[in-house]
Amino acid sequence: MNRHTAPPGATGLYHPANEHDSCGIALVAKLWGEASHAVVEKALDALENLEHRGAEGADPGTGDGAGILIQIPDAFLRAAAAGVELPQPGRYGVGVCYLPSDPERRVVIEQLIDETIASEGQRVLWWRDVPVDDRHVGATARLSAPVIRQVLVEASEDIHDQDAFERKLYVIRRLIERGAGRDLALPSFSSRTIVYKGMLTAPQLPRYFTDLRDPRVATRLALAHARFSTNTFPSWELAHPYRMIAHNGEVNTPRGNINWMRARESQLASELFGDDLEKVIPVVREGGSDSAIFDNVLELLVLSGRSIEHAVMMMVPEAYRTRTDLDPDVKGFYDFHSCLMEPWDGPAAVVFTDGRLAGAVLDRNGRVVRWNRRLEELYGIRHEEAVGRLLDDLFDAAVVGMIRSTSEDAPEGVAYYRVPLTTRHEPARRLLVNIAATPLRSRKARGDRP
Repeated sequence: MNRHTAPPGATGLYHPANEHDSCGIALVAKLWGEASHAVVEKALDALENLEHRGAEGADPGTGDGAGILIQIPDAFLRAAAAGVELPQPGRYGVGVCYLPSDPERRVVIEQLIDETIASEGQRVLWWRDVPVDDRHVGATARLSAPVIRQVLVEASEDIHDQDAFERKLYVIRRLIERGAGRDLALPSFSSRTIVYKGMLTAPQLPRYFTDLRDPRVATRLALAHARFSTNTFPSWELAHPYRMIAHNGEVNTPRGNINWMRARESQLASELFGDDLEKVIPVVREGGSDSAIFDNVLELLVLSGRSIEHAVMMMVPEAYRTRTDLDPDVKGFYDFHSCLMEPWDGPAAVVFTDGRLAGAVLDRNGRVVRWNRRLEELYGIRHEEAVGRLLDDLFDAAVVGMIRSTSEDAPEGVAYYRVPLTTRHEPARRLLVNIAATPLRSRKARGDRP
């Protein structure tokens, strides 16, 4: 982004290829009813309890990174955009822009963003300055902080569904990233989700981003993350969550994964993207950490038509070949996709969402993550027992295992597991929460099942 926030090139014992994270993750999802600020508060509580999973450097007020991903808070943005008429939810997107502190360079990049949006047939509705309170951060974070703005983009009339709009926003973002280089980071650019993150400690996040304390900022899901930048440089861009994941652990096969993605780029084709596919190549953004690269590839797989759980199972297969308890169809799924995608091996634990469905997965090398569900509505995943007070009145708990499901298996509003809900401390093989547009229903009417 600028000389303070961008990691250096290879120097001494440091090399960008060795960027790894070892962090704390949490997910909170509301199964029923309307979006709520309580979900944001629960996720921030979980994040604060994960402070020991993050890290600081010589400046104790500057964290390796903390952040939260939520659904776009429509009511909040409508109130903030007084005098600007916003389309209905799903017909506008929000791009979070981490801009350089140099005013001249910032103007140039903002013009690039405006021109790229217009050239792709969409319309800029409004630029919003994101309020921050830098009294709560350390000197290093304050010195390296970008100028944070949000650009609201209206979908054109020829885009008829939200998935198509998500693809168009992705194309716009990749064109902007290629044009602006390392002077710009775009943590999120979506009509479904929005990200707040930075070189912060976990408790600093809601103090720095005052939006997160506003009761109108409501969501039905939240991913939260505290970063430990393992032997690498922290930066505002490399804090989590990314656009679809928050990641704990490491990807220890990144060079092979990147090389294989580059090798197959010349053969990529998509009816959904059409000619726009060339605009998003290269798929992997230079300078990203292992987690950022994983997110780059997952995003393309999902936007090209796969469900997010399908894409995650392609990238993070379980150890299945000698298993006798797996359905042959599951083994067949992994065998088939092993011809298309090599594993992104950790050890790692990942929480993920596309803004509609949320879930968690362990790779075949394993990381312990636990989930809880409160009887009526809230569902939580967290890194360890230290976050046990994430939800009150818990009636179930277990260890997260591998997901093994499709979107058809997880009806709206249903948290779907392989083990019975009465079983405690057993592997949960399906960890999916589909919270897309679920109306408020009674427990009797909703018909959930283990």
